[in-house]
Amino acid sequence: QVQLVESGGGLVQAGGSLRLSCAASGRILSNTAMAWYRQAPGKQREWVATITSGGSTNYADSVKGRFTISRDNAKNTVYLQMNSLQPEDTGVYYCRADIPPAGYWGQGTQVTVSS
Repeated sequence: QVQLVESGGGLVQAGGSLRLSCAASGRILSNTAMAWYRQAPGKQREWVATITSGGSTNYADSVKGRFTISRDNAKNTVYLQMNSLQPEDTGVYYCRADIPPAGYWGQGTQVTVSS
């Protein structure tokens, strides 16, 4: 069983930065692709970024150039550095471990960006 715990969310003004963390327990995730998703109020959950086990990254167009996903395998933790935050980045941010058959999700952390 895998447990994922996100942290680092909060309230920030537009233009500010936050760093989210996703700490995993129950399984070593160094060989697992990890991703961040977000869900804004009244909207569907959307993919934000992915990092493979080899360290390759990919981003949604809406965050490219502003967000950076990284991982520290020694700490079994994945991060999302978010810069130049905008009100449209507001939502609950979730991390996901790409483990068959359906993956594992954390409980989410709230990010609110004020204008």
